[in-house]
Amino acid sequence: QVRLVESGGGLVQPGGSLRVSCQASGLTFSRYFMAWFRQAPGKDREFVAFITSSGSKNYADAVKDRFTVSRDDAQSMVYLRMNSLKPEDTAVYYCAADVAPFPLTLSRAYGYWGQGTQVTVSS
Repeated sequence: QVRLVESGGGLVQPGGSLRVSCQASGLTFSRYFMAWFRQAPGKDREFVAFITSSGSKNYADAVKDRFTVSRDDAQSMVYLRMNSLKPEDTAVYYCAADVAPFPLTLSRAYGYWGQGTQVTVSS
């Protein structure tokens, strides 16, 4: 079965950087669109970034120019590099996958999810 496992979360100071990773298994990874969402306490899950099977990318306005999504199809991995982190980036970060999600920025479009990894930005 499809399994997504996130890692790399942690505590980082404002202005710092962090990379979270997602290992996929049980699917033909290169065919899948991959996305990152996040959910802060008391808030809805929100879109962060996606990368298509062909490598096209898109970002939420709140993270544009600070975050970078990438994938390694040979390793079935997707990454989210986060720079210039702010306290408002604090959330559980989730990896999501689907063959043909639509719309690409809505969580209900993705059929497969990881368990999430906590990112806390605080001094």
